[in-house]
Amino acid sequence: MCYNSIMNNILEEKILPNVMKPARYVGNELNAVHKDWDKTPIRVCLTYPDTYEIGMSNIGIQILYYILNQGPDVLAERVFAPWPDMEEQLISNNLPLFSLESRKPLDQFDLLGISLGHELTYTNIVNMLSLGNIPVRAKDRRDKDPLVMGGGPCVFNPTPVEAFFDFFVIGEAEEILPEMVDLFRKSKGENRELKIGELAKIPGIYVPSLKNKVKKRFIKDFSNTPYPTKPIIPFIEAVHDRAVVEVMRGCKWGCKFCQAGWTTRPVRERQMDKVIELADQILKNTGYEELSLVSLSTSDYSKISELARTLARKYEKKRINMSLPSMRTNTFSVELAKDVSRVRPSSVTLAPEAGTQRLRDVIGKQMSEEDILQGVSAAFTAGMSAIKLYFMIGLPTETDEDLLGICQLAKKILSIGRTKTKRARVTVNLATFIPKPHTPLQWERQITIEETLAKQHLIKDNLKVRNLDVRWHQAEASFLEGVFARGDQKLAAVIEAAWQLGCRLDAWSEHLKFDLWQKAFAECRIDPHDYLKALDPKAPLAWDFIDTGIPKEVLLRAANQG
Repeated sequence: MCYNSIMNNILEEKILPNVMKPARYVGNELNAVHKDWDKTPIRVCLTYPDTYEIGMSNIGIQILYYILNQGPDVLAERVFAPWPDMEEQLISNNLPLFSLESRKPLDQFDLLGISLGHELTYTNIVNMLSLGNIPVRAKDRRDKDPLVMGGGPCVFNPTPVEAFFDFFVIGEAEEILPEMVDLFRKSKGENRELKIGELAKIPGIYVPSLKNKVKKRFIKDFSNTPYPTKPIIPFIEAVHDRAVVEVMRGCKWGCKFCQAGWTTRPVRERQMDKVIELADQILKNTGYEELSLVSLSTSDYSKISELARTLARKYEKKRINMSLPSMRTNTFSVELAKDVSRVRPSSVTLAPEAGTQRLRDVIGKQMSEEDILQGVSAAFTAGMSAIKLYFMIGLPTETDEDLLGICQLAKKILSIGRTKTKRARVTVNLATFIPKPHTPLQWERQITIEETLAKQHLIKDNLKVRNLDVRWHQAEASFLEGVFARGDQKLAAVIEAAWQLGCRLDAWSEHLKFDLWQKAFAECRIDPHDYLKALDPKAPLAWDFIDTGIPKEVLLRAANQG
């Protein structure tokens, strides 16, 4: 009996009946691509180091899957992080982690492309490599092992995890992928050192073993870049379960804390007729009942009003709802959201980030209290009853007055809502400020766990109001995110030690084992608090070898404004 038959029998008879959400591991979804393994010479496994329902919400995975599978000599498959019950089943049945499409072990692929979307997925990456029978550290891999590539937001400081990767794609991968595939065609059979050396010559690729400087790649013609019109439909509900068209990349606002806003420049739009064409095809090929127009700031799309109303009118009779996330909440945005959400009323999400105008000015958040109150008043008047507010705590120069300003603003918004509807509800979400690389605030300190808890309690104690909920990020999780966001090469040992101690799925609060992380830091003789201190603007940074197109002098100048 062949390997796949044995694998399928064990999976379907012994493993899937004994795990939660077995649909995470089945594959064969609508629009999934299956190619003949033996007749396709270049084999890539796209790896998302979180659960299936998180990974299947990532538009980047769908884009890469689509582009790679266009090539007749390339197959792209998927794998996601197993839940602990599945990991236990794999180990007890002596099976490696496998791809969804062909159920092949990860070590049989030519290339593993791993998405680095969040710092708290780093132990998942190590775990997936190990479960896939791939040496965890790049220096231990041989010619028979796949090359391991990293991409995504966290690659703008890859140093904490670079020991686990052969190379990284810095920036947008759409143009780099064809160049990589062409190199793989020409170098089939060559040893890994030669391949890696050739990869380093491609603009936008960073190879840790060569310590090459690299400039971010970005797409100039965004309208005509490939985009999936037959996205895979998940078997179980994903976090974002809807048709998605990306209308724009980049952001013009320059908030000092926002890494995405600084690293995705310049702003580029997809032409309106192209957006409509893509929407038509995606809805036809999926059967979704909601269409979402996404970007970092969708309300900044130059023809957003005409586009959204055109699509809303077009799909209203088919009962397809329009969703406009990432809108700056002003009266225009709210009225537009109401106008296009004819099938199901939309809710409003607003990110003032700080509770006082003084602090919003400090962090470059161009949003006045008048803008905020007018926007929410328009939202409640339009029949929306729920408002979500996002704030950060621990911002530079923050005082208790700024924290109490969060409470006062939330109460004002609820009070406005109560004049419009008895069902008015306000949710306040608190995130800890994390100084991210390549932003004007990258040199600032991050507050400690104790400070975080104290600030959370101050706000909670002053917001004990009916129909006003307060939610917050786990202080320990924010602490770890901050350490690895501005970390260096020494942290690879900590990540590996934490994984060996049993750390997995650290972004999930029920799985975060902070005591084991503390033990890992101690074993490696590293004080994590050193990474949260303020940095000297004149000193070199761990990520200086990456050129995002924004000089450090520009970031420093922005940091000192406001």
